Amino acid sequence: MSASLRPSADLPPRVDLSNCDREQIHIPSSIQPHGMLLVLDPVTLSVIQCSDNIGLLLQKPGDSILGLSLSEIGGLDVGRRLLHHISKAPIQNRPFLLRTVTISDDHRERQYHAIAHRTDYYLILELEAVIAPPSVDDALPDVHAQVDAFTLKAEEAASVAALSQTTAQSIRDLTGFDRVLVYQFDEDWHGIVVGEDGNGELPSLLHHRFPASDIPAPARELYRVNRVRIIPDASYTPVPLTPNLNPLTGRPLDMTFSTLRSVSPIHVEYMKNMQTASSMSVSILQGGRLWGLISCHNHKPMHVPFQERGTCDLFARAFSLRLSALDRAEEFERGIEVKSVFTKLFAVMADSNDFASALSSHADELLAFVAASGAAVATDRGYLLVGKTPTEAEVQMLADCLFKSDNREVYQTDCLSSTYPAAMSFTETASGLLAIAVSKIHAGYVMWFRPEVVRTIQWGGDPKKNVEYVEGQWKIHPRQSFETWKETVHGRSIPWTKNEVDGAGELRNAIVEIVLRKAEEIAELNQELTRSNRELEAFSYSVSHDLRAPLRHIVGYAEILRESVAEKLSEKDQRFINTIIESSEYAGKLVEKLLEFSRLGRAELQFNRIDLNELVTEAQADVMHDAAGRKITWKIDKLPVVVADLMMLRMAVRDLIGNAVKYTRQREEAVIEVGSYSTDSEVVVSVKDNGVGFDMQYADKLFGVFQRLHRWEDFEGTGIGLANVQRVMERHGGRAWADGQEGNGATFYFALPRKNLKE
Repeated sequence: MSASLRPSADLPPRVDLSNCDREQIHIPSSIQPHGMLLVLDPVTLSVIQCSDNIGLLLQKPGDSILGLSLSEIGGLDVGRRLLHHISKAPIQNRPFLLRTVTISDDHRERQYHAIAHRTDYYLILELEAVIAPPSVDDALPDVHAQVDAFTLKAEEAASVAALSQTTAQSIRDLTGFDRVLVYQFDEDWHGIVVGEDGNGELPSLLHHRFPASDIPAPARELYRVNRVRIIPDASYTPVPLTPNLNPLTGRPLDMTFSTLRSVSPIHVEYMKNMQTASSMSVSILQGGRLWGLISCHNHKPMHVPFQERGTCDLFARAFSLRLSALDRAEEFERGIEVKSVFTKLFAVMADSNDFASALSSHADELLAFVAASGAAVATDRGYLLVGKTPTEAEVQMLADCLFKSDNREVYQTDCLSSTYPAAMSFTETASGLLAIAVSKIHAGYVMWFRPEVVRTIQWGGDPKKNVEYVEGQWKIHPRQSFETWKETVHGRSIPWTKNEVDGAGELRNAIVEIVLRKAEEIAELNQELTRSNRELEAFSYSVSHDLRAPLRHIVGYAEILRESVAEKLSEKDQRFINTIIESSEYAGKLVEKLLEFSRLGRAELQFNRIDLNELVTEAQADVMHDAAGRKITWKIDKLPVVVADLMMLRMAVRDLIGNAVKYTRQREEAVIEVGSYSTDSEVVVSVKDNGVGFDMQYADKLFGVFQRLHRWEDFEGTGIGLANVQRVMERHGGRAWADGQEGNGATFYFALPRKNLKE
């Protein structure tokens, strides 16, 4: 680094390159010298401002004509005719050619195009020199024939590249420039040359890129509103205006639509570094937005008459119309593809109770829908992955990040790592992301992925601007060389098209509609199920209550019978009566348990803070009455305080610890462990034993009413205890589950939500 470029503590802050975006290039207060400019009062048409070079024509100072009408200006013998044309012509805020006039200058006649346009405050008249006027014998060009010929060629172009090439050739044939480029802006306002025609005087720039800073925002806006600009000679000396400020506004003259407007010194330096002595640009608009430029260059000074510039503008408009037709055709074709796949996916989801499973089971259609290489369906139940995707853990983190940081219903990017740095670790599967949010409550998304496409970009020179410290200030210079400068771009995928993004949005709406419809159906079923459950519970309670008395009677009369006729009964008869009594007593216990289970669903919860240590100690003492003489080792951790219904939780803990004692009966030494752990949302308690265990394939039967995995003869019980545990947890908004291995013990868990805890 040279000393002049090295920042130091003595230098002011380095120049802000965004200053280029704030440069007021529409008010340079000067013009290019290939013409003269007059600013007229819109009412009196008297001169209120003029370019200084008007004095060369008049042979006296330019400010001497201020306040005079055109007809009163000496040397302008055509003034009256100009006034007539100004009064009759439909002059708007765009340059309008009034006529070509001949003005005598130093015993020499010169021709000028008289060009006028209006603003809100004044009328601007420009006299642009006709550098190479046609001879008397030369026929004026037939603009209609030129435009018609170009339009026919443009209509044959089947792609943007072909259209751009045709346009570059036609513009160069018309104007004679050494090189004509068709330059397209991307979404970040960087430009790429998509069409070119040249004679070899200047180097080719086809497919080269140029940074957005080459054409800053103010320049792009000028290109948008004023479609044609020409610089005949980049080495010109600007001609100032007199006076410097416009008398009607007190501000610099707005020269947005001036054909002679002077350009930024940085741009002039840019042209010289590019080895172009003259240039012309014609804007290409799409829907009012600047799509690109037709950029013309010549290695020597060159002027293009106003009429030909107007023809070039018509070419650009025809280009825009053909471009729109090509875009519409491409969008229509892709739209049909998207709609076709959408119809299939919609039908699949409509016939399924689970949209996520339906989508993932039709992976080909899901991926083809938006031309993705991988997809993921994220719901509160888990993640379903198809194709080439990041890992499930990476998808989960991405979904969580989207849910927390982005509330858009449709999200799309072709450079995921620019907004989600963690994506740098999986660019080979997901540099591009298109996601639709299917839930506002959970991190529910359908996500499509596209892999990284490593590209080598050819820039027209190193895109970085040259900044140096000269004479006490930082100065910006365009790059000195425009030789090909290559850059390898990583972390980007093929961009998503508008049809693909819109199609994803439609799919989101369809999913939401299906989910809502299913939710309504489930709600109706739940209402019916709730009503049926209430009727069933009432019936169960009634039957159980009514069965208790008959069962007590059976037991009572059987015992009386056994005592009164004991000496008359044979051993076999005695066994029959004992079986009646035992079976009736067991039936009575079942009825009591069934009543107890029914009450759990009907009783109102009474929440209290409960110390689980006390509850476990109480249950432990209770069950040990039936386990006297057994060797049992207890390992009980310090347990937390929870908020629950005391009676219900006591029953659940009693049943779990009682089961642990019962199913370790066959062990010489029983080991029972009670522990707990907490998560952000719940408190989990576990009861582990080294008993007979169970086969996990039957785990779903454990918590059902009257479901048993072991014979009653081996382990007594009613088969309702674990159902009670499940019912208690459900009433508290918690859950219960178990892990086990046959012959190697079991662990039973229950979880209570932390939301009821009072800190």
